[in-house]
Amino acid sequence: MRIMTAQTTEPDAAAAMAELAQGLDLQGQGKPDFIAVHFGAGMNARDLQATLALRCEGAAIHGGTSCLGIMSQTAMNITAGHGVGVLAIWDRDGSYGTASADLGADAGASAHEVALAALAAAGRTDEIPDFVWLTVAPGREEQVLAGLKDVFGPQTPIFGGSSADHDVTGNWSQFGPSAVHRDGIVVSVLFTTAKVGTSYQSGYAPTGASGIVTKVEGRRLIEIDGQPANAVYERWTGGVVPVPTAGSQSVLQAATLWPLGRVTRHVAGVPFHILAHPAASHLDGSLDMFADVPQGEVVWQMQGSADSLVSRAGRVAQQARTDGGGTVVGALVVYCGGCMLSVQDRMDEVRCEVNLALGGAPWLGLFTFGEQGKPSGGRSKHGNLMISCTVFGG
Repeated sequence: MRIMTAQTTEPDAAAAMAELAQGLDLQGQGKPDFIAVHFGAGMNARDLQATLALRCEGAAIHGGTSCLGIMSQTAMNITAGHGVGVLAIWDRDGSYGTASADLGADAGASAHEVALAALAAAGRTDEIPDFVWLTVAPGREEQVLAGLKDVFGPQTPIFGGSSADHDVTGNWSQFGPSAVHRDGIVVSVLFTTAKVGTSYQSGYAPTGASGIVTKVEGRRLIEIDGQPANAVYERWTGGVVPVPTAGSQSVLQAATLWPLGRVTRHVAGVPFHILAHPAASHLDGSLDMFADVPQGEVVWQMQGSADSLVSRAGRVAQQARTDGGGTVVGALVVYCGGCMLSVQDRMDEVRCEVNLALGGAPWLGLFTFGEQGKPSGGRSKHGNLMISCTVFGG
């Protein structure tokens, strides 16, 4: 197996592809078996997909937008808004397949069909891949994971992120080898000759405040312990996220260091929290969330800091490296877009921490509006404000 990464700040798709091809040495290396392409929403997704499909025809092409840009072992690119990063895998004894579709009315059913199509594209129908890479439009990730698990089973590691834009206006996109989507799903199945190591964590800790979800509708959290959810949340955060005095208001920025968490399992006796990021607070007492918070479950008030968000990525990468046996050929890193925006001026510290953990191996990092991953010993979940790393070992 060989892995290489490349990135470009060229805003034109053709010029960007030329620079990426040179960075990957496509002329010398030949067409990759798998290529992950993540890019700022300022890049024209249709032009980029068409150019890639022409240049890498037959490869498992997997694409999606990333908040502001990307990062890799060589540079941080979160200023221009149209930067593109790629991670390419050459693995002739492995099998790789990618498929995509609109989510449509039934996101779970669409995910199920795309999973089957990805397996068919890899020539491994009815087999279980070593690893699944996922890009999906924000909003129905839990349904998507349920559909994928129907095909891959509960233990297969599913990692990736919800595609993002720069300002949560819906200007995100996803693409596979043959189509571009705005509200879609892209699934890649990797039957790899490498040992895969993974880690999925957050940089937050519980404050001690907790309550039971007593009323919820979809992703709108209405009551905690029978009280208006945003009033409870205001009290738990010490007024950092206040209740609106009129109408509704976005709380994304204020809530970034104050998400809610649910304990999904214990690892070595320590509770593992999946986070949900409050997005908007309403005069009726409800909170809109970026993840499902089921009725009857306990939610915990979580708190993070700039220092914890900066240091955690390196620790996650180190854990993935250890899980993969210590050798790193290449890696994929998912870092929440909300976390990135809150520590934007320190993101090069994050990059350096990941570089140190991965020993200078090639890696590609993206910034997402939702993160999917598999906690140690658990099953793949959807959360917010999370960090993941997938290492391909020797």
